[in-house]
Amino acid sequence: MSNEATAPARPILFLTDADVRALSDLPAAIQAVRAAYSTAVDEKRNPGRIFADSGREWMRVMPSVPSSGRLFGAKSINGSFADGLRVSYLISLFDKETADLVALVDGNSVTGLRTAATSAVGAATIAPDRPLMVGVIGSGFEAQSHTTALSLVTRFASVRVFSPTPGNREAFAERFTAELGVPVTAVDSAQAATEGADLILCAARSRDESPTVKSEWVSAHATIVSIGSTTPAQRELPADLIARASLIVADGFDEVVHGSGDMLAARAAGVDVEANTASLNDVLRGTRAVQRDRGIRIYKSTGSGLQDIVVAEALVDLARERGIGIELPVGIVTTRK
Repeated sequence: MSNEATAPARPILFLTDADVRALSDLPAAIQAVRAAYSTAVDEKRNPGRIFADSGREWMRVMPSVPSSGRLFGAKSINGSFADGLRVSYLISLFDKETADLVALVDGNSVTGLRTAATSAVGAATIAPDRPLMVGVIGSGFEAQSHTTALSLVTRFASVRVFSPTPGNREAFAERFTAELGVPVTAVDSAQAATEGADLILCAARSRDESPTVKSEWVSAHATIVSIGSTTPAQRELPADLIARASLIVADGFDEVVHGSGDMLAARAAGVDVEANTASLNDVLRGTRAVQRDRGIRIYKSTGSGLQDIVVAEALVDLARERGIGIELPVGIVTTRK
């Protein structure tokens, strides 16, 4: 067996978080995610999350070899409780042909970008094609990025937003009234934001991990985007609301069905969540039909390495075009075996 070392074909590119924010392009990210999920997605290419946990330090690795694109790699989420909770994110990208390390990307802002982009792709498969009354729960970064992303794939008639801090929801309403060109109103309860809404965005964590909406607030044919229950401990939607759903579209079937606290609670309450859930891949490829005007339709996301890698590749391509980023003076050895 040969261990001949080869030099990388070109310098390794490092993108800082500031670089990522300067390069962030929601339409391009949406296009990359849609392309990735429109081709076959299998577990061998996308095996889900790998955890290492000492109780004080922990690491979550999300690898992916996308069917689309030229690169593959992984995002690692690295945390420590030594001084409160501190977390860092790193995406490493490799060339499919040579296995050379191509880029290292700070994954902090990539995570928000890919989540919003994937939610937009998911919402576009289940939301009606007409002007929609939108209800938003939350006013922070995720609520803002998702509102922008959803406005690119659906038509808004009006928006109502609730978050616990009056100043934050008022600022959200002022910003998006100007940006969207439709009335955006700050309201004083989650119920006021969701009742009668055609499209509901749930983008706020409850402090006690209880659901942030109630089933009785949700109309019979509403579309819901739920992004805040990504681990078994987290809750966002109540079990009785999930039971009412005619279809749940998941960015990753197994991760959502077996890794979301909402779905685990619904199963414990007797809901057949597997029968009611389809993968985003199946919906985009047409193997699962969707009635976009009938029944409650839910998009649920736990995130995946596939999303991180295809969006990071798009950022690297754009960085090369614009001359943004740092070319590292050193690299790692690639050997021929």
